[in-house]
Amino acid sequence: MYRFLLTPRWWGINVFVLLSIPFCIFMGSWQLGRFEARVDDHRDAEARVVSDKREEARPLDGLLPVTKATSGKQTTATGRYDTQLLVPDRKLDDKDGYYVLTLLRTDTGRALPVVRGWLPGTPDPAEVPAAPTGEVTVTGALQASETPGNNGVSARGGLPAGQTAAISSASLVNLVEYDVYDAWVTLNRGDSGMKAVPATAPGGTGLDLKAFQNLGYTAEWFAFVGFVIFMWFRLLRRELEFARDAELGLAPEPDTAGEREPERPSPSAV
Repeated sequence: MYRFLLTPRWWGINVFVLLSIPFCIFMGSWQLGRFEARVDDHRDAEARVVSDKREEARPLDGLLPVTKATSGKQTTATGRYDTQLLVPDRKLDDKDGYYVLTLLRTDTGRALPVVRGWLPGTPDPAEVPAAPTGEVTVTGALQASETPGNNGVSARGGLPAGQTAAISSASLVNLVEYDVYDAWVTLNRGDSGMKAVPATAPGGTGLDLKAFQNLGYTAEWFAFVGFVIFMWFRLLRRELEFARDAELGLAPEPDTAGEREPERPSPSAV
């Protein structure tokens, strides 16, 4: 009854199954490993954010350009506050609000974007505390320029004057007449009674869409394993049913190549 397993067609089916199952298991395990690596990277990055806050602040120019290694590091810069902007659609402690961003003009001729704090509600310039005058020295966590559309950063345009959607040198350079550092700083202590904005882990180290894509691919590869096994048993059961029917004279026996002979019309049909 199982002689059909020796036909060329079933040899091909069996070889395909024997090769596809370990391949799918390997790819699923690889995708799972990628997800676990991203989880570990996320935990390490979050731990660095906490540990970096206890380190001694270093001069800004010694930490640029911002990388995964320098993001979150404590830095210090001296200058005079200039243009002030509001950054809407920012949550803190699950509450809607906005950042107060002020550009610090340094002796280098460039300005450093400084997030002085967070306020609840919708952006209102009348409620924003004025920036300190004269020369000031700020200390806070160094952050990389934001990319609109990533990590919850708003990408909407058409904002009122005095607002910006992203803290990015590419965006700010169009709003001021001087050069801007490709980085920004969030103060360790909120200025003028505002809440301090905590530093975040650098981009590419969080549980973002790519991480959950790896997890989804893992499930797909292991589902393929189950699908291949299911289809093999289904084909096997079908062949066995044909073989039993042939023994009972209910269906033509399969030929040696595993293909079935075409049914011949009865004389009455002719």
